[in-house]
This record gives sequence, structure tokens and C-alpha cells, in this order.
Amino acid sequence: MEKPCSTGATYGPWLVGLGAALWGTESAWRIPLNALFDAKVIVFWEHVLILIMFVPLLVSRLAEIRKIDARTWGYLIFSGFAGSAVGTVFFTLALKYGNPTVVNVILNIQPVISTMAAFLIFGDRLATRFFLYASIAILAGIFVSVAHPALIGVSFERAGLSEGTGFALICALFWGLSTVAGRGVMISMSLRLASSLRIVVGLTCMTLILLAYGKLHGAALWPVAAQGHAAKAILIYFEGLRLTRASTAGYFEMMQTLAAVCITWGFFHASLYPHQVVAALILIAAVAMVHRVQRQAEPHTGP
Repeated sequence: MEKPCSTGATYGPWLVGLGAALWGTESAWRIPLNALFDAKVIVFWEHVLILIMFVPLLVSRLAEIRKIDARTWGYLIFSGFAGSAVGTVFFTLALKYGNPTVVNVILNIQPVISTMAAFLIFGDRLATRFFLYASIAILAGIFVSVAHPALIGVSFERAGLSEGTGFALICALFWGLSTVAGRGVMISMSLRLASSLRIVVGLTCMTLILLAYGKLHGAALWPVAAQGHAAKAILIYFEGLRLTRASTAGYFEMMQTLAAVCITWGFFHASLYPHQVVAALILIAAVAMVHRVQRQAEPHTGP
């Protein structure tokens, strides 16, 4: 068996970090689009454009479709529904109704959710210190979410808990579960086919969602606000797709948070209170420790 290239092993994680950082810039185009389109319509067009680019990959792998078993189809459909469609809708809504910096930091709770789901679904081992660091991450996430912790006993609204925070937590849940389902897909399917079919499933889900909400018509798909800024809307879409579709893996994805915070804080002035900054750093550190102890708990395989 060939040994992995040592050079690739050295800079590979940093390429992952770069890809994740590019992914984190999506707030820069998703926030302006919220002013032109309904959140569900944004995600619908996103899937349409991505599928157009994925068609060559899908066509080249069509022969593999008949080999997919029912279990893998189940994981694929759930992954496309939860992650590609519904989770992305809630993320878009979170950016619209919440502090986008808070939203992007809260999403770091996603790996904790996916680790727990992998334990329940696939029987993955949990490290003895998993619950310690997971609890710290959750508590830190709460403090990031609350602008005025002293007022939380008075009312959630006075404390600064927004609708966007709830949407962000729902998004993290769907994306975390989608990550685990994606693992089930990759056991029996090539990456190219899985990526392409996930977009097909996501677009199908978004079409049904728009149909159910009565938004599958011209006026909703391309509203007056977008008609008045057609070139701007199209350019933002394609620029966003160019920047956000890099392949990412592992916890070097924490670079996503750094990039997102730079965008939302620097360009949209969505700042944090000092206690939120401290809580955000604790949250990121706790999730990184979850990853570290989980890697130590996993059985090691030889080369």
C-alpha cells in the first residue's frame, strides 16, 4: 500500500482551513440577498445554480445509481433534506433576523450535535471527557446568544435572545444530523455522485416547499426588489457560489467562524459585547477539545 505524501499531509489541513474560510464568507452575499428575496427562494435559486454546475458530474456517474441500496437512499434523502435544503433555509433566516456574528459563532455547536448523533446512530465511542467539553460548549453558546445575561430572569426578550438565535440552533441541529447522514451515504457511494444527488434531493425539497407556501411563481421567484437590481442579484449569487462551495473537512473548519466574524463584524457592524467575545472563544476552544478527545477515543487503524 502506498504511503501518503508527507508534503500533502503537511499542507492538506491548511487547504481545508482555507476552504472553510472561503465558506465562511457566504454571509457577505446571503445577507444582501435577504433584502431582495424570501429566504426559501434564495435557497431554491442556490440549488438551481449549483445543480447546473454539477450536471457533468452527475451524468458521468449515472450508471452507479442502480447500485444504490435502500438504506443509502434513506441517508441521502435525509442529508439532502436536512442539510442542503431545510438547514440552509434556517441559516438564511438566522442571518436575517439575528445578529449575524452571533449566528455564525453559535453554529460551532454543530460538531457536538453530529458527534452525539453518530454515537446514537452508528454506535461511535464517546470519550470520557466528551460530556465535560460538550457541556462547556453549550453553556458558552448560551452566553454568546444572550446580549444581557443579567436580564434573562426578567424576560428572554429583554436579555436579547432573538428569533435569529432560535433559527441558528435549529440550523445547527439539521446540519449536524445531515453530517452524520452524509457519512452513511459515503459508505456506499462515490463522492461525486453523492454530492450531485444531494443537490438534486435538495432542489426537489425546495421546489416542494415553495409549492406548499405558494411561492412557485414568477412574482415570488423574482420579486420587484430583485427586478430593480437584477444584475446585482445575479452577481451576488455567482460570487457567493464561487466562494462557498470549497470542500471542507475536519475541525480546521473553525476558520469558517473567523472569516464569518470578520465579514459580519467588519462589513455589517454586527458587533459583540465583551462577555460574548469571551464566550465565543470558550465555545470554539471547547468544541476543539471535543474533537481532540474524540480522536483519541477512536480505534486506530494501521497504514
